[in-house]
Amino acid sequence: MEIEKKYLATSIPFSLDCLKSKKISQCYISVDPTIRIRQSDQEYILTVKGSGLICREEFELFLTHEQYKKLLLKAETPILYKTRYFVPIENSLTAEIDIYQGNLQGLITIEVEFQSVYASETFTPPLWFGKDVSNSFEYTNSNLCLHGIPK
Repeated sequence: MEIEKKYLATSIPFSLDCLKSKKISQCYISVDPTIRIRQSDQEYILTVKGSGLICREEFELFLTHEQYKKLLLKAETPILYKTRYFVPIENSLTAEIDIYQGNLQGLITIEVEFQSVYASETFTPPLWFGKDVSNSFEYTNSNLCLHGIPK
């Protein structure tokens, strides 16, 4: 089960240079049901996600590079490119800052995963997080792939 909240940020008030990061490219074989393939550095992952926004089932399967390349041919969406930075925050949580590239240039989102629904409901985000878009379908990565940055 994935329990996650997502926020928009207009800027980050500190340098990202010293933070752990990953280059990510991903696209969707299907948006309904959600079936994603992702390259994260040298890892290749197929993910199937259940319905919902903040709380939903998630299954991941590691792929070989060859399997990933074959599945790319079946993509229903363009490829989304981003760099993800990992920022430790209070209560042993991690803020994942995604800086998007390509046609999503300028978009910055922050995601936080939680161990329980209660933890997500009682979470108070730092001021720099910006607007909560956890319940906005427009900011799901599959929708961003298809339609770009919401107006």
